Amino acid sequence: MVDVLTEIIINCPVRKVSEYAANPVNAPEWYVNINSAEWQTPKPLERGSKIAFKADFLGKQLSYVYQIAEYIPGKKLVMRTADGPFPMETTYTWESNDGQTTRMTLRNKGNPAGFSLLFSPFMSLMMKRANNKDLKKIKSILENVRDKPTYPLT
Repeated sequence: MVDVLTEIIINCPVRKVSEYAANPVNAPEWYVNINSAEWQTPKPLERGSKIAFKADFLGKQLSYVYQIAEYIPGKKLVMRTADGPFPMETTYTWESNDGQTTRMTLRNKGNPAGFSLLFSPFMSLMMKRANNKDLKKIKSILENVRDKPTYPLT
């Protein structure tokens, strides 16, 4: 079992951070390994919504579909996939520190299978590094482009 938790403080209000992070259209901008995200169900984002992702990880191209298991706008998003080489659950949480800064957590947990099973001893370390890069990137995007629309999910 892989279970990786990372966090960062972003100097933006929780609403801006959560709307940007929860919107699948933005994923390729801030996730280092994600190449594309495509809605499989109608908007808005809600429990049961499905999004197809294409990514590169460990030198392999992956295609998988996440289904939204829980979504509390401005607080929490839980996505799960049961297909592909690495069944995974990804959770984002957002907490306002002082109204102007947000503590964002990113947690990935799952059971490696297929080619990923060969790398399982190193999987947590590689995922933690990737997640830290992703959180630093979203922080940079949101803090440096304060006027950028967040593209609400409604």
